[in-house]
Amino acid sequence: MREKSPNRILAATLCACSLLLGACSVKFANPDDPLESYNRAMFGFNEKVDEAVVRPVAQAYETATPLPVRTGVGNFFGNVGDLWIGGNNLLQGKLVDALNDWGRFVVNSTVGILGMFDVATEIGLDKHDEDFGQTLGRWGVGEGAYFVVPFFGPRTIRDAVVLPVDVTFGDNVWAIKDIALRNSLTALRLVNTRANLLGIDKTLEEGTLDKYSYARDFYLQQRRYRVYDGNPPVEDFDSNGAALPPGYATDVGVQAALGDLELVKLGERRD
Repeated sequence: MREKSPNRILAATLCACSLLLGACSVKFANPDDPLESYNRAMFGFNEKVDEAVVRPVAQAYETATPLPVRTGVGNFFGNVGDLWIGGNNLLQGKLVDALNDWGRFVVNSTVGILGMFDVATEIGLDKHDEDFGQTLGRWGVGEGAYFVVPFFGPRTIRDAVVLPVDVTFGDNVWAIKDIALRNSLTALRLVNTRANLLGIDKTLEEGTLDKYSYARDFYLQQRRYRVYDGNPPVEDFDSNGAALPPGYATDVGVQAALGDLELVKLGERRD
């Protein structure tokens, strides 16, 4: 065996480490997010608005409002939304689910005292989550690129385009003619919803290096899960690396490093 073998092993090891470090820093373009530059900027804007206005108000609301009251407020707005959810289930051809949603509205609006108590769930009428974007997806309309809407947050192009439909026809609160009452209820719903999400802020901040990517990937996965009623199609990944799965860069680095070390071993055997 030649004396240079240890040096060759060291060189291969250093090369392997370099490949690993480089692989960890590789950032593949996400084909779902061709507008990433804009989206990151808008995501940052929405974050600033949240930090400056929405979150402080939500924190004060959480402190001043008992949990049962916040739960009742959430139930009230959820009950109002069941009408539009039922309409979309009907448009999707799911008559049984539509009747379930409208039945929920009747039960909770009466026995549940204007929806403050979710009696319908207790008697077996499950809560659904449907909107017009999901209805279009049901009938084959593509979702398009990921798109962050000012103030409204994550969407896809399809869902962003039909957002006015959901707001105009699906939001019974927004349809209230009394402007003062409408604005008050809209603000209450926003603050109550944000207060219920305060618990995940710290986890999100500490659990990910890139909050934007995490929020995007989580939204897209959840969105597809809902559009396909829990059975989204299996995605294929392009051979050119355009849509590679998480961890792929590290795997490539490891494989390359092991390959180099294997070549060194073969060289040593030949020597």
